[in-house]
Amino acid sequence: MRRAALQAFRSARRPCLRKLARSRTGAFLPTSHGLGYRALFSRRERSSSALLTSSMQLRAFSVALVGAVVASGAFYAYKGTQPAAGAHTSADRSRSLATAADQPEHTRRALVVDQGSLYTGTITGDEPLSKDTDSYGRKVLEMLTPEQATQKLRRNEESWLVGRGQGVVRYDVVQIPSNDPIEDDHAEKIIEVPQNLAATENGAASSDWMFWGVFDGHSGWVTSAKLRQTLISFVARELNITYKSALADPLARFPTPDSIDKAIKTGFLRLDHEIVHESVAKVQKAQSKIVAAETLAPALAGSCALLSFYDSRSKLLRVACTGDSRAVLGRRGVNGKWVAMPLSVDQTGSSTSEAERLRKEHPGEQDVVKNGRVLGGLEPTRAFGDASYKWTRKTYEELKKKYFARSPSTLLKTPPYVTAEPVITTTKIDPSKGDFVVMATDGLWEMLTNEEVVGLVGEWLDAQGGATGQQSRKESWLQSWFATQKTLPVEQTESEPEEWGQKTPVRQRQWGIKTSLNERFVVEDKNAATHLVRNALGGKDQDQLTALLTLPSPFSRRYRDDLTVEVIFFGEDSTTGNVSLNRDASAPTPDVMAKL
Repeated sequence: MRRAALQAFRSARRPCLRKLARSRTGAFLPTSHGLGYRALFSRRERSSSALLTSSMQLRAFSVALVGAVVASGAFYAYKGTQPAAGAHTSADRSRSLATAADQPEHTRRALVVDQGSLYTGTITGDEPLSKDTDSYGRKVLEMLTPEQATQKLRRNEESWLVGRGQGVVRYDVVQIPSNDPIEDDHAEKIIEVPQNLAATENGAASSDWMFWGVFDGHSGWVTSAKLRQTLISFVARELNITYKSALADPLARFPTPDSIDKAIKTGFLRLDHEIVHESVAKVQKAQSKIVAAETLAPALAGSCALLSFYDSRSKLLRVACTGDSRAVLGRRGVNGKWVAMPLSVDQTGSSTSEAERLRKEHPGEQDVVKNGRVLGGLEPTRAFGDASYKWTRKTYEELKKKYFARSPSTLLKTPPYVTAEPVITTTKIDPSKGDFVVMATDGLWEMLTNEEVVGLVGEWLDAQGGATGQQSRKESWLQSWFATQKTLPVEQTESEPEEWGQKTPVRQRQWGIKTSLNERFVVEDKNAATHLVRNALGGKDQDQLTALLTLPSPFSRRYRDDLTVEVIFFGEDSTTGNVSLNRDASAPTPDVMAKL
């Protein structure tokens, strides 16, 4: 029976024969940038010459699945006393089947996880499932229900209503882990700046500096956590010095755009220098392995950083990008549709401009960019931490001799190869027109295009009737006739410059998505960031959505990355002076403090 059941299972599965992908750091691990994974094949499958290239095919075959589960020991049993092994007769089995047929059985959805494919099916009974399904390493898990999937989507969501009267009315945040623990992080801060520290206009007593940051960690979570704790403070300190210097000059009063950009870059670089180099000095002074383990952790790991800075006086939004997280502006076009405007450039070894920069900085080093990665290992060309691309060989040898350190790459010749210096864009915001900005780690952008993201937020705005939750504003900028249309309310561009990093999302190819754009999406969430993540993971396809959310770490990393998404809404609203939690679009959290 075991052989027959396994044979039925094999006949239904479609293995993936794509190469095992590498992580950001070059190790052969499940990764957000991989297209597929090697599958385990039976002898018969190895002899087959047919090349099947499906990756995540959510196929329903309850009979084959149940057979495979029973045959391999992942059990579900009838309630009641079980007879001793070998005690069943043909008559006993017939009576058991007849009794079972007379009573409706509880059914559950299950997910079978193979090395390169996923399958869904239906099982009966209430007994628990074991993990191992057969000697080939396949796993079977009980799938989340749609209600449980929604609970998981909304577990970490936040929504904040900003009543400062300074051009920002709301921002929504959500995080969905794939790694355990999640390697992403985020931070938000609003700083009220009085006129004696930064000049204001029109007699205003103060202005607001508003910051939003998303941090995509790799090789661990410690570097992104460090950025959450300190990056905004480092940047705000440099901005404070710059604005005060301009205020002291009667002819200036306001800093120049270049000086503001320089202040932001200085904040980034000083923090990275503290993480990578000052940590080494502290360790050498302390002469302690415990201090070394704690102090060097953010340097040995790494993180991308995307930070937005909005000055309410000038209405200028600056986006500083280090790595491959991305920010996109949604702005209403003259024809009423939304237009997607990228505010950052993806910085990876696959970027032509970044590869040229590295080759110019390291002449004669043929492998400075290899297979789209720095020295063939790290995918982002700009990042915090990642000391293995910044330390000299001498530093490596000293740390390895006294404490611990990985061996440097054999290609390491003239470090540093990776920098934390951001590329900054500046955009004038018009709050009266209802601009919005989406900031997200690359886990979102490998699932959705810029246009899909902006169109989905536009669709969400139409469905909600207002970004601030005020349903009475029926004729505001939030309403449009596109609410009755079948297409997303966004301008579609035929092509995007490659340097903007706008490519076909790799996950759509991996998952084998074939449904059209307008058949994939739904509007079910009051939090705009959660709305984006739901549609990125499956939208109307409940099987795909629940399967991706059912998968535990580390299996989930084969199909999706950590997700951190922020949506910032600009607009004009009444001034309360407060920043309050929007509980309708936030997970229940006791004693939440405002981000001010």
